[in-house]
Amino acid sequence: MHMPPRPGDDPILKARGPAHQPPGLDPVTAASRLWQALEPRRWPLPPDALPPGSALVGGAVRDGLLGRLGATPDLDVVVPDEAISLCRRLQQRHGGACVVLDADRSMARLVLGGWSLDLARMEPGGLTDDLGRRDYTINAMALPLAAGAAVVDPHGGLAHLAAGTLEAISEANLLDDPLRLLRGVRLASELGMRLSPSSLAWIEAHRQRLGAVAPERVLAELTKLATTALGHRGLSQALAIGLLDPWRAWESAHPPEALLALLTPERARALGLTTEEQTRALPLARLSAVLRPQALELLRASRSLQQRCGRLRPWQQRLGLARESTDPTSVLEPEASDGEPLVEAERLALHRALEQDLPALLLQRPLPLARHWLQRWRNNDDPLCHPRPPLNGMELQRALDVSPSPRLGALLDHLTAERAFGRLHDRDQALDAARRWLAQSGDRR
Repeated sequence: MHMPPRPGDDPILKARGPAHQPPGLDPVTAASRLWQALEPRRWPLPPDALPPGSALVGGAVRDGLLGRLGATPDLDVVVPDEAISLCRRLQQRHGGACVVLDADRSMARLVLGGWSLDLARMEPGGLTDDLGRRDYTINAMALPLAAGAAVVDPHGGLAHLAAGTLEAISEANLLDDPLRLLRGVRLASELGMRLSPSSLAWIEAHRQRLGAVAPERVLAELTKLATTALGHRGLSQALAIGLLDPWRAWESAHPPEALLALLTPERARALGLTTEEQTRALPLARLSAVLRPQALELLRASRSLQQRCGRLRPWQQRLGLARESTDPTSVLEPEASDGEPLVEAERLALHRALEQDLPALLLQRPLPLARHWLQRWRNNDDPLCHPRPPLNGMELQRALDVSPSPRLGALLDHLTAERAFGRLHDRDQALDAARRWLAQSGDRR
């Protein structure tokens, strides 16, 4: 699982544009600085507990160089021994839990003290051969655990990292696991890098191969992409390349790229979303913008995600994109060609559907008006943003001798709407309104 960078971490390498000359950083110096960033004294077990010839690989090396390590970074280590038996021995000596990840390829995970240590058997050809089978050069660097060892970088990952270029090792490596096609877009978005022309060409040429990947893995990668700061750009790029074609993701009343352009951290901050609100709203809004309910079902999304996107997407499409207005009540007007505002029943339906996720919709509304509605939504007692009947069913049954029935449900809906739009303010008014409604609708039993 990706961990956020620790505040204050200083990057060893700063990714730069291709016009800049990458800073010189030799593998020995890189190794020395990496050890400082990795703080091995904090690891759940000492590096010398692992067999000679072991090396740290993958994301921890890359993120350590970029100053993006979390408080407990995932540690991926290749070992010359059988990894599963090693993991079990380490469990016996140090505690924790051993989880077999892949018995055929001898991969296991030791979970210990809030850390995850993934162990994998090294390829028969040794460390260089092992790194040569990976996806992108920035993921194909290793830090041997032996004292004084230099970073092993057979494919130029240090230079590519410094230049801000995401370079696939080879076309064949991408096709070994087609999820790597989408992963390239996600990594570029997550790290603020650019795919090299050759890598981008390979991804586009083989975009249909992504459809053969297990849907759960595709969704997991898309979710990671939607969560990154530049996820709006990454998803737009994935659409432009055609990576999401197997799920016909972009069929909608409004082009998803135009909506994605609004779904940025900068806009979320301008709206005034807290970090927690932004973390919940941005990924949901982005996924809903590009994935129809049918696509989410095909990707085997959780029922919760399907329901949340299913409630949000129709209103994303109905209301369209931000336009300037000075009337706070117009923030939820549709963007249909006739320009007619939502009627009361529609507005109530919107707030019922999006009671928990209204900020995800507000991201696409005009900012002054969206701020108005955000403040209302934050008030749990707001009768429209959090619609509730002024009296519950049991109270109505006792006070008015109403029987449990669909008619009682209709009465509760009526009272909810009356309260939501400011026509009821206390219990007596609610009872009077209920009596009038029952009288107008016939026998109350």
